[in-house]
Amino acid sequence: MVKMYNTDVETNVTSETKVFQKGNWINMINPTKDEIELICEAVNIEANFLHYALDAEEKARIDIEDDGTILFIIDVPISEEESGNIVYTTMPVGVIFVRDEYLITVSLKENSLMTKMEQLVKKSLATYKKSQFLFQVFYENASMYLNMLKIINRKTELLEKTLKKSLKNEDLMKMLNIEKSLVYFTTSLKSNEIVMEKTLRGKIIKLYEEDEDLLEDSIIENKQAMEVSKTYSDILNETMDVYASVISNNINDVMKFLTLVTIILAVPTLVASIWGMNVPVPFQFHQYGFPIMIAISVIVTILTMIWFKKKDMLK
Repeated sequence: MVKMYNTDVETNVTSETKVFQKGNWINMINPTKDEIELICEAVNIEANFLHYALDAEEKARIDIEDDGTILFIIDVPISEEESGNIVYTTMPVGVIFVRDEYLITVSLKENSLMTKMEQLVKKSLATYKKSQFLFQVFYENASMYLNMLKIINRKTELLEKTLKKSLKNEDLMKMLNIEKSLVYFTTSLKSNEIVMEKTLRGKIIKLYEEDEDLLEDSIIENKQAMEVSKTYSDILNETMDVYASVISNNINDVMKFLTLVTIILAVPTLVASIWGMNVPVPFQFHQYGFPIMIAISVIVTILTMIWFKKKDMLK
């Protein structure tokens, strides 16, 4: 899907357009091969610039061409449904400055960041102010991370309450998925920070005073998201370690109980085995030999249980 927007310089009104003209914002979401060829021919850029951002494994970075075309790739947070569960991960989004003519954004799939940017463009953000657009992307992206981290934290708290009542494999797998999501978030936020810091200090694009303030706010917001993500990840790691210890302890208790039960049940078996031998044994000709044998088995079993209890082995 390809959409183009243009802000009129005189009226400052933004509208969707089909005409290629200077100052356009071209938003490409999961573009087809034909759409990629059309855009590349219309704005005169290499197709590789678009394909980079469409690679799911691409990391946040900046690429500068000799003709003035600049590619910014950042990682954005997304939520996906997987086997009935919501999984949080990241994907690359490309922002391309095509010389001083066009602004292109490229993403693999529809995402909240581009939806938000479309809303801002229609309200107040001009498409020809490329630097301001880029920094607004940085800021909104960092804010999205913070919002998703809040959602993840609430889900973690609910899962902890559930796990306190009953340790189920399904809930533990959900905790593991959340832990993986936090690792992805932390790694992506660090990469995004490098891109923003390089943009601020590298003189890659011209910075106006108000734009520079927005970029600094974006860096601060990104740092906050990174700290929150790392904190949540550390807490979750410790929580998972505690649950692993609890599970191990429960298994030990079960094995201990079964061992003691086996020993206790072996006592009457031992007594019966001795009296069942084909050799002379006490009470073999006694009138009440069988009841006496049963009584001995019961008494020895009870004494064994009392001994285990005193040793604090039987709870």
